[in-house]
Amino acid sequence: MAPPQGKKPGNGTRTHEVKGIRRRSLLAGVAALGVAGATSGCSRVATADTGDGGHLLEQLRAKGVVRLGLAGEQPYGYIGKDGKMTGSAPAIAERIFKRLGVERVEPFATEFGSLITGLNSLQFDCVAAGMYITPERCGQVIFADPEYQMRDAFIVPKGNPKNLRTYKDIARTGARMATGVGYAEIDYAKEAGVKHITTLPDQLAGLLAVEQGRVDVFVGTAVTVRNVVKETGTTKVEGTPEVTPYMDGKPVIDVGAFAFRSPETHLRDAFNRELHKMRRSGELLDVMRPFGFTKDQMTTITAKEKCKP
Repeated sequence: MAPPQGKKPGNGTRTHEVKGIRRRSLLAGVAALGVAGATSGCSRVATADTGDGGHLLEQLRAKGVVRLGLAGEQPYGYIGKDGKMTGSAPAIAERIFKRLGVERVEPFATEFGSLITGLNSLQFDCVAAGMYITPERCGQVIFADPEYQMRDAFIVPKGNPKNLRTYKDIARTGARMATGVGYAEIDYAKEAGVKHITTLPDQLAGLLAVEQGRVDVFVGTAVTVRNVVKETGTTKVEGTPEVTPYMDGKPVIDVGAFAFRSPETHLRDAFNRELHKMRRSGELLDVMRPFGFTKDQMTTITAKEKCKP
């Protein structure tokens, strides 16, 4: 999921455990990787806008490693049960960069709201966090073409007693809604007239809030909702079918992509060529499927289209 850039998660998060999924261990792992990434950051490679597409790809080949900026969120980039970073974005990055002559990917975990700042301050070499492409962000970074498109879904009590299928349903019934801090879903809900919106640290906290009756619905991306319901094995809540949000009366389908520093068009274009090959052959879906993505999430939308105001 890709919340609006610049908004950061809140503090004071409680620790929860659901059938072996510990938020404390998840966050500790992210913090540890962030420290490791910060240590490796001393070998930053300076880039300048020389107008020739940049030289970062050649520098990465010489070093043999590329640093990925990740936000520690399932299924895009997170800590696996083995304590290592995993997710759809690292899996894609590992294949593409190896084909570009860069043997190793190194994670740099940070808050979502710090990803663009961290990229442009040379803490890492690209953003690999499923970041949504928006015109505002296109003024700060350059995007590869999207690897996925995404609609939303709701976590609701078993049986969906309030029959919540759309954002308008949430507004009409006066249901108490929760979503992630800084998530795009906040704006979609407000657009539909939803009045009662709570923000929570992540989808697991949202699932627990619905289970405990503290909110009536948690809203997130379809793949995030599907994954957390499945992985927790809950019998108290369920995920709804996919939901299409609306802004200014028009349906919205968000897309997520890798982001690079603006001068590095040479690296972005080389990445795009390999990504397009993976999409055409079906390899992209094969890589993403284990993380909960389906054929419906594949897209041919381009970054250029999504960058238009």
